[in-house]
Amino acid sequence: MDILVISGDNPLDIVQLEKSFPDSQIDVINQSDLNAKLLSDKLASYESGELLLVDNQADKIEFKQSAAELYSLVAETSDNWSLIYADYEVDDNGTVSDEHLLDHHIGRVRDNSDYGKAWLINLDKVKDVLPLADTTTQHFLYELRLRLSEVGELVHIANRYSGSPYCVYKAVGEQNVFDYLMASKESQLELEQIVTDHLKRIDAYLAPGAFYSSVPYANKTYELTASIIIPVNNRPHFIGSAIESILNQTVQDIEVIVVVNGGENDPTIPAVNEYLPGGKKYAAGKPAVRLIVLDINNIGLCLNAGLKSAKGKFYVQLDSDDQLTIGAVEKIVETFQEDDKIGLVIGSYEVYEQDAATLEISRMESIPVVTHAEWTEENGRNNLLRINGAGAPRSFYVDLARDLGYLDMNTSAYARNYGEDYDFVSRMSEHHRIGRVWVPVYKVIRHGGGTDHNIDRSTVDRNNNAKDEMRREAIYRRQIMNEVSNG
Repeated sequence: MDILVISGDNPLDIVQLEKSFPDSQIDVINQSDLNAKLLSDKLASYESGELLLVDNQADKIEFKQSAAELYSLVAETSDNWSLIYADYEVDDNGTVSDEHLLDHHIGRVRDNSDYGKAWLINLDKVKDVLPLADTTTQHFLYELRLRLSEVGELVHIANRYSGSPYCVYKAVGEQNVFDYLMASKESQLELEQIVTDHLKRIDAYLAPGAFYSSVPYANKTYELTASIIIPVNNRPHFIGSAIESILNQTVQDIEVIVVVNGGENDPTIPAVNEYLPGGKKYAAGKPAVRLIVLDINNIGLCLNAGLKSAKGKFYVQLDSDDQLTIGAVEKIVETFQEDDKIGLVIGSYEVYEQDAATLEISRMESIPVVTHAEWTEENGRNNLLRINGAGAPRSFYVDLARDLGYLDMNTSAYARNYGEDYDFVSRMSEHHRIGRVWVPVYKVIRHGGGTDHNIDRSTVDRNNNAKDEMRREAIYRRQIMNEVSNG
């Protein structure tokens, strides 16, 4: 097979590569010289049936002696394949571990999906997708992978142990869900264009304004303006600050619904009781605080139980360890009033960090205000399929949630108290506009017991599996919507 290496700061050992792939022609392109035309022309120039594309831009890679035989036999025994990728080993300064990748399916359109550093490409298939877009200046492999998925199967060589065809030498870092915030706007826009073009080619793209309808509850009068629902388990030290941030809102015809899911012995209950009638922190003139106690730790169940009993017109999100800024509810409601087609409003937030010793919180200046600017009026609901985040806080009509079937209660594949509203946001965006509050109205508090940073790889994979399954269903729904619309 031919081999094309994209080389970076740690050049591949060509002698070692030749030993693993004898009689192969090896070409090297330096990443600094790479562009869409050069890569397209190079891929089109090969005449053999298979090409091993090696991404050596960042880390040293070493192939095992049997790699060529493995790749070749998998190609020989696979039908309609366009790309073959494999699990790999990671050598972190002598400590070797296995990197288990996820099986491909149509929902794996995230730009940070890991498909490894070495792809065997079916050259007959790749010529059907060339050239790559002239607008691609950074993310060539992301575009190539999506395009190849349109014309053939992406085959995964999985590994139990010692079954990987190559090893990557790099430091193994902790997973941080805020990493994507560091990407430049230019990079984000290019990634958005790539996934948008992909969705258009597979007929899962939703055109601006298509399928929107007015919310039937926009002019309906309710007992209260909003219900802020807080699902919580064993967080007595945080719940008070969360509640206080609601009681101090500029809009006061609201309610707090705290749904404790740790049963009657959950230590959060006494902290909430202080805000109920007879409690030390109860204030008759402030919004009412209501308590629901469940003994099943299921966040979707908590939110849906709160929604079923809510008296407010709108639901407003608040996690038990976070806080609303003063005026948050007012700004959210004003956004709903802009257009009766808006079914859901997404705000912006700032990230704070709690000092483990003093318990004081301070703004993390290294993380900019999170606006999720990819939620544009024209393309946000398509771009949502590329990223994991849907912004915070989220707010929607309570009655509209009932119409859409509520939020996921761990019935989606791989869902484990994660992404309970991701599919809901996607479904909502298919029928109603998404309103935006661009100023920060929410404080995300990072702390030692949080679940949004420094989590292990297996948890990240499970979470990605869950949302990718939701993406798969969204793509199928959207293809049907377009098919019906086009007659």
